[in-house]
Amino acid sequence: MKKSINKNSRIDFLNFIVPIIFLAAWMILPTLLDTPKYLIPSLSTVAKGFIDFIFGSYELSTYSGSFFSNALASTYRVIVGFLIAGVLGVLMGILSGYYVYIKRLFDPFIHIIRMIPGIGWFPIAMVWFGVGNKTTIFLVALAAFFPIYVNTLRAVSDVDKNLINVGKILGASQSSIMKTIILPASLSGIFSGLRLGMGVCWAYLVLGELTGVNEGLGAVMMDSRMLGNVDMIIVCMISIAFLGRIFDLILLGIFKLLRPSELR
Repeated sequence: MKKSINKNSRIDFLNFIVPIIFLAAWMILPTLLDTPKYLIPSLSTVAKGFIDFIFGSYELSTYSGSFFSNALASTYRVIVGFLIAGVLGVLMGILSGYYVYIKRLFDPFIHIIRMIPGIGWFPIAMVWFGVGNKTTIFLVALAAFFPIYVNTLRAVSDVDKNLINVGKILGASQSSIMKTIILPASLSGIFSGLRLGMGVCWAYLVLGELTGVNEGLGAVMMDSRMLGNVDMIIVCMISIAFLGRIFDLILLGIFKLLRPSELR
């Protein structure tokens, strides 16, 4: 019991080593290398900007106290895009993984589309949807669809065919096989795809919000770049990182509740 506690404590401590080294390097290296503040703002400047962004304590910029409104706008776009990508990606992945003719019909075309980089969809999305939520949600959903689809397809394809054959021999219907064999056996792989998809959503959020939307962390980053406010850019980067991690932990918590033995 004591060894287990010590082991868990050591793991928890290891989680903090790299962040501590990173923060220490951020504090020391810019001073040692005499790096201009417009390139790498000091840690204290970014921390002050972050506090001001949340609470508006110092009124350092036009974004003082606007964190929650911008974070809410970005979160809405991520959630909607993720739900669209999740439903379509899981559905298409399951169907393509189980039915060979559906895979032969759709899989080659999906992988061709997957080769187009996200930035390549940017101009046509602007033409189709204009400036606003629709363009951002489209880009987020499109980017997240592919890892969800690919992981789901692979997870379903890897299900032991002997289990499926036994189910058929015992007279199980296609829907019963799907519910009792395929979905439980492929759930871990599907969850991995959803987690990857959620990460991609936050990555492509910034691209989508560069279209000129009024609110959003990506929009604040774009405005800050044009104004030369580098510390605000870093503040938005940190905000996106924390929000993305929170959503990842929420997904992981849901998955562990469903399949605690398979997800560590």
